[in-house]
Amino acid sequence: MAEIQLQKVTKRYPDGTEAVKQVDLDIGDGEFMILVGPSGCGKSTALRMIAGLEDISEGDLIIGGERVNELGPRERDIAMVFQNYALYPHMTVRDNMGFALKLAKEDQGEINRRVEEAARILDLEQHLERKPANLSGGQRQRVAMGRAIVRNPKAFLMDEPLSNLDAKLRVQMRTEVSRIQQRLETTTVYVTHDQVEAMTLGDRVAVMRGGIIQQVDTPRNLYERPENLFVGGFIGSPSMNFLAARLEGDTIRLPFGETPIPDELRGRLRGDGNARDVIAGARPEHFEDADVEPDRQGLRFRAKISVLESMGSELYAYFDVEQGHVESAELSELAADAHMEDLPTHGSGDTQQVVARLSAASSARPGGEVNMLLDTKHLQLFDPQGGKSLTVE
Repeated sequence: MAEIQLQKVTKRYPDGTEAVKQVDLDIGDGEFMILVGPSGCGKSTALRMIAGLEDISEGDLIIGGERVNELGPRERDIAMVFQNYALYPHMTVRDNMGFALKLAKEDQGEINRRVEEAARILDLEQHLERKPANLSGGQRQRVAMGRAIVRNPKAFLMDEPLSNLDAKLRVQMRTEVSRIQQRLETTTVYVTHDQVEAMTLGDRVAVMRGGIIQQVDTPRNLYERPENLFVGGFIGSPSMNFLAARLEGDTIRLPFGETPIPDELRGRLRGDGNARDVIAGARPEHFEDADVEPDRQGLRFRAKISVLESMGSELYAYFDVEQGHVESAELSELAADAHMEDLPTHGSGDTQQVVARLSAASSARPGGEVNMLLDTKHLQLFDPQGGKSLTVE
């Protein structure tokens, strides 16, 4: 195991394009670090630089206290698991898992011991003599992981290893990856575009956009205290609702009503106290049908439901609110990267579509009106000029 440090690491291609820009990231010994972000954000490039598969244009990469910029992949003592399993089809599971050790001229008895130990961890003991063509997708991915485990490397690097699996198997393999990492306690860097994977797997998560790390934190802090609009919009499913709002004295004016600034926000709110336009972020789960929880505190309003999606244990209710448009070039760029190009007004004209996650006990119906409640103490406030949070210290 080893600590991995990226110090002002940059990747610049011959045409001048910078895929990764001045990245600083410390990954602790035994830590499970997730790199997450939309396509093209630089997360896979960063991983490939750690692996030695991409040259580093500027900065230093430190693994286990040693600068490794000029070392080849083999000399860095890391093991990589790719999106495609890259198994040898003519070899058995046993031979695939032990192949790197065979190339290193390890004793055959030691190879067998380490392969069989990894097979026990991965529940592959009964498949050791089978070939990849006779395995399921999940089993092949476990073989690929086994090939990395037997090497006992300083670090595991995983590049979207579950993206080729179907949804149900991906959830199952997610728990397997987490269980194995906790058991082995090997430093792991895991790349994914799936924020659900990021939030459920990582000790810490680095959210990337445009080659720059936007925020590094625990999954809970990313969710509860996003440092900018992009992180707030990218983390969470369904995505955070963004609404044009205005601060006036001790009041927040929202499209569906006014509410006093909650005590939870007041002490953290940055600014000179003058009236100003802001972007308010409200997560779907912070809405509720007021008739289901009549004693719950919050801003109450009536909403006409346009679309209702039943998830069994909960309902996703969509409704429109009227609001003015907030002009912000920076906001538009952030929205495009998060695939929310019309944010913050992704309705039509001056309307904003909002999604609320309601209890299954709600009587909400398409075309009907609901007494809605918003728990305002969870509101996030952002500066329209640049999207920085106004409520995260």
